[in-house]
Amino acid sequence: MPTLLPFIRKAVLGRLSLLLVFAPLAWVAAWKAPDTLWPFILGAISIVPLAGLIGHATNELATNAGPTLGGFLNATFGNAAEVIIGLVALQANQIAVVQASITGSIVGNLLLVFGASTLVGGFGRVSQRFNRTAASNATIMLFLATVALTMPAVFDLTLYGRVGPLPPAIYHLSLWTSVLLIVAYAGSLVYSFTTGRSLIAPQTPGPAAGRAGFLPPIVLLGLATVLTAVQAEVMVGGMSAMLAKSGMSELFTGVIIIALVGNAAEHYSAVAAARRDQMTLAVEIAIGSSAQIALLVAPVLVLASFAMGHPMTLLFHPFEIAAIGLSVGATAIVALDGESNWVEGLQLLAVYLIVAAAFYLMPAAGR
Repeated sequence: MPTLLPFIRKAVLGRLSLLLVFAPLAWVAAWKAPDTLWPFILGAISIVPLAGLIGHATNELATNAGPTLGGFLNATFGNAAEVIIGLVALQANQIAVVQASITGSIVGNLLLVFGASTLVGGFGRVSQRFNRTAASNATIMLFLATVALTMPAVFDLTLYGRVGPLPPAIYHLSLWTSVLLIVAYAGSLVYSFTTGRSLIAPQTPGPAAGRAGFLPPIVLLGLATVLTAVQAEVMVGGMSAMLAKSGMSELFTGVIIIALVGNAAEHYSAVAAARRDQMTLAVEIAIGSSAQIALLVAPVLVLASFAMGHPMTLLFHPFEIAAIGLSVGATAIVALDGESNWVEGLQLLAVYLIVAAAFYLMPAAGR
């Protein structure tokens, strides 16, 4: 107990955690001005530090638990914020936004996070080197997962000539694809643990084992998870008003805004690691997180949607499929040689901004 309060106090006083002040402001906005943009905006901002606290608590638990159990914890809770936001949005029947956020998380991690890490880490250096084998394995795994995610659209286009009204076969295909992706994810975890190298759940350097014990990070993880669910409710509750007043489409909101909110803490960690010349870690965070979204988060949300009575498929918008494919291809070109420089990072960021602009200009009825 003596270490509990100091541990939580230190975590809450971190840089990103200063944004927690927006949590009560979001509650006030949801109460006093529910039909304005503020509940969504303030709720989204307040989720950013909460995602960071979940990651901090998970890393502390993983450090104390040892490499095998620690790897499992990181793999399980690595994208907890995205899962929570997705579940809340599914409960509100915001299926289009959830699908778009899956696309945005994959594209954002590959182009924005990897690009920003390469750009910032490359300043003042001729080039940076990283583990080529780990990057190659994670990229291949992500490509295979992407094939599975795009198969429902290929199926629909092949049999029906368009991506439109959903036939029952698409629901069945999405359900079975989700189960198989989770099985593949479990197999990748077993391989990672037995070979002693995590390919899809990067291990961030943590404090010495036993520094805080298990209770403080468990308490912090529980508090941050509950508060993230509360703030996600506020944000999703204000989404309809935000869409109506801003004129933004569900597609752009999910691909860009929701994805940025759920991944902001990981973005910061990857860029900070690259600046310290820990480029292997930055690459694993960016590519590994994308693989985890495709292999675990998307299937879990599909299965959860069927349980909730709001079934979601893996039938993505054709432009989402193109964005994912181009992002994986661009990342592979940069990462597979095991070396990067700031110019490559700038180019990846340019691609991300072009994709974001295209999503923004798509009409609201584009899905």
